[in-house]
Amino acid sequence: MKKFARPTLLLPMLLLSLSAHASERVWVPYKKLVEQLRLDKFYALPAAERDRLQLYITVKPENKNYKPSDVVLTAVKGTERQALPALSPDFRMTLPFNPAWMNDDTRIMTSLPKGEKSAVGLEATTTVPEGTQWTYTPVMGSVQQMNQAIKKMAGALSMFAPTIKSIVFKFAKPAQLTVGSQVFNTDTKNQIKLKPDSALLKDNPAMVLSERPFEAELSDE
Repeated sequence: MKKFARPTLLLPMLLLSLSAHASERVWVPYKKLVEQLRLDKFYALPAAERDRLQLYITVKPENKNYKPSDVVLTAVKGTERQALPALSPDFRMTLPFNPAWMNDDTRIMTSLPKGEKSAVGLEATTTVPEGTQWTYTPVMGSVQQMNQAIKKMAGALSMFAPTIKSIVFKFAKPAQLTVGSQVFNTDTKNQIKLKPDSALLKDNPAMVLSERPFEAELSDE
């Protein structure tokens, strides 16, 4: 993917109609959203099969005039209400997985005007160790872990699912990453993209960074 799930991880981009905050209306049933994005399948995986992975949903209004703070989502079940996490500056959030909401009674409400549509997708990152010197395999092996997770999430649709190919390390400023004798420098976006190398996965050399990245995103490019 250009970024993990841009377009979405397993399904074509969902275009969901959003409703007005003044007369808060249903955006989508919680169960429907979870099942369409296969998040229930992800959280059903044993913890050891997803321990290096973090999934996010993205909710991006087609109208580019809207800011992330304009999109307020709330889970409602009967008289119970729970505000969902605020969207990050890149329209991303961790959707809470609550088995008690997996019924037709729990709905997600939205704040945007009626008729507005948003593209909904998935993105993923991998956790990285503390500090600025790591070993290669635990970090770069997350590409394989994500692909195995995608296959199980997709089930019979796995042949249409994307394949994760690299990790994009994102830095706040220009940085350098060294693996053995190889030196990688950030691009104009202060990013370094690495594809896992089978020989390095076996040898597990040190990875030395000039500074710690603020994110390590999984990508299909």
